[in-house]
Amino acid sequence: MSIEDLEFAVQITDTMDWGMIKEDFEFMMHLEPEGCFTLFSNSERIGIATTISFGKIGWFGNFIVNEAHRGKGAGSLLVKHSIKYLTARNVETIGLYAYMDKIPFYERLGFRYDSDFMVLSGKGLSSPIKTGFREVKEKEIKTIIEFDHSCFGASRKKILKPILLKKNNLCYASFEDGQLTGYAAVKVYKGMADLGPLICKYGRSDMAIAILKTVLNRLKGFEISLCAPKKESELLDFLTKSGFHERFRVARMFYGSSLIRDCIYVAESLERG
Repeated sequence: MSIEDLEFAVQITDTMDWGMIKEDFEFMMHLEPEGCFTLFSNSERIGIATTISFGKIGWFGNFIVNEAHRGKGAGSLLVKHSIKYLTARNVETIGLYAYMDKIPFYERLGFRYDSDFMVLSGKGLSSPIKTGFREVKEKEIKTIIEFDHSCFGASRKKILKPILLKKNNLCYASFEDGQLTGYAAVKVYKGMADLGPLICKYGRSDMAIAILKTVLNRLKGFEISLCAPKKESELLDFLTKSGFHERFRVARMFYGSSLIRDCIYVAESLERG
């Protein structure tokens, strides 16, 4: 993918109402310069895909092919090319979030179903919050990255550091006996926010909900979106009672063995895991 492809990338993703802008693709190209692809048929642009590598784990996203070229092998070609790119970088596990009706397509290409996630939307709100949660300081970013690694299975420093250092973004964490037990990061835009990642130790739904309350209080009036696992019923029950609604569902799938450990996990984004 090159700068000349960005207008097409925005146009084709607009057909799916993904709400992406040129800066989103510029960011992906900065993170993974050789891992963002545009598919051509002769000289016509017909599809795109992005990848990102985190050591042994990679992620595949922003995959779309022009409707007129679907069902003709173009999509499979683009996915296979992305797999080849990531495996050449010594990636052992590739993750993605698939629309539910696309599960068979990815299964034919070697991906296996892992679990359901729900994409939710709602607004920030005021509610009673617990003390003990605070904004992460710059000197603590290394600790956040190491804690995230313990759950995700690989270091996401290349994406977490720019998120945590960007002005206006938020990151709140919980510490018990001097040890980090959970954190949540938020990408903040004009009147909008993408919540994630959120990571807490397994079985600590109470901690995850408390961090969410803290973050939602900071984002009162903001339109917020997040992608949470369906299995986290307590978390989803809190969000539903807080006015969040389900927009759609996706399936997390993996190519290769899963390295992600048991923990409470809200995705950073659909395109990056």
